[in-house]
Amino acid sequence: MAPVPAAPDAEPTSNPAGLALARVYAVFPAAIRFSCGIAVATVALAVREPPVQAVPLALAVVVLTIWSFVFYRQTIDNGIRARIVLVDCALTITACLAMRVLVSPEVMPGGVSWVAVLASTSIITAQFALRVVHGVLLGLVIAAAYCVGAILAGQTGEAVSHSAVLVLQSFLAAGLVYLTRRSGRAADSVFTAYQSAHRETVIARAAREAERKQNRDLHDTVLSTLTMVGLGGVASQSAMLRARASSDLRTLFDPARRAVLDPAAKVSLDERLRLVVERYEGYPLTAALEPCRVPSVVADAIAESADAALSNVVRHAENSVAWLRLHHTRDAVVVEVIDVGPGFDMAAIPPYRYGIRESIMARMTSVGGTARIDTAPGNGTRIHLEWADVS
Repeated sequence: MAPVPAAPDAEPTSNPAGLALARVYAVFPAAIRFSCGIAVATVALAVREPPVQAVPLALAVVVLTIWSFVFYRQTIDNGIRARIVLVDCALTITACLAMRVLVSPEVMPGGVSWVAVLASTSIITAQFALRVVHGVLLGLVIAAAYCVGAILAGQTGEAVSHSAVLVLQSFLAAGLVYLTRRSGRAADSVFTAYQSAHRETVIARAAREAERKQNRDLHDTVLSTLTMVGLGGVASQSAMLRARASSDLRTLFDPARRAVLDPAAKVSLDERLRLVVERYEGYPLTAALEPCRVPSVVADAIAESADAALSNVVRHAENSVAWLRLHHTRDAVVVEVIDVGPGFDMAAIPPYRYGIRESIMARMTSVGGTARIDTAPGNGTRIHLEWADVS
């Protein structure tokens, strides 16, 4: 039988929502951490009233500024990582515990000091790299460190109020990250299910098309030839029978001998139709074929449709004559199969009959062409095959 075409490759399964979310989880924390580092350095150096100590403050500003750049580069290049977040939180906890010598008392109330901003930033960025439970726990540790640092600095009210704010931030940030992760997983799950269904559809469509092609080949070769012999349309020792039998065997059992061409490669349609004419040696068939080149897949469809039409002529229009014509314009290629046989009533053809419906009409439709049957009882038959995508 004809070789079964391989199913087209489906798009590889991926997680586009997860990949997009991972990118956001890298860019957003990196951006806010870097901007916070620059702002913290500027604000910290602007307010240095006692008991702020210059050396610890300068050291903290230098370390945190350098770390902000390292955090940014590592996160942008490699994504948000737990080890980067843990180092960041360790530096923040250290700054919180040392608030007594790093932050002036008059700017500490209200959570407006640079250490308070640093603590909030670290809590938020930590949620992007850690699991929800771990992120919340780390946020609580930072809030506790801020509380202890504020108490050591003599700011008990600030210790309670802003620590509570940091705890709330921990839960809110963790909840937001959890929802976005869950939404991303749901979107990827839907996309994966779509890909799987799409691939199954593609495979099923390819299998159906392969089955239809094999049925057409079988119908148009051995079954057609045997039917012609059975109806007396072909003599058992005729040259036409020998030519058809040889061609049928090559088509069905030796597909490897047929050239495999790029479907878009241009071939000579008139040469393909001359091969069809050879199958009807001895039958009163007149061919008028203008030179014409079309894509190989189109040439195959038109030639096989014309062959099926001529087979119908031999089987059903006994003692008739037939014409095969090929002409083309700048806009279309037209092939006509004409006979002066008895004709038939198209409306009376049963739906299970395969020849015209599949071997001609469906075959032409598969390459973007059309097939029109003009016939009536007693008036012969004209089969008009047209492919209009000529360039």
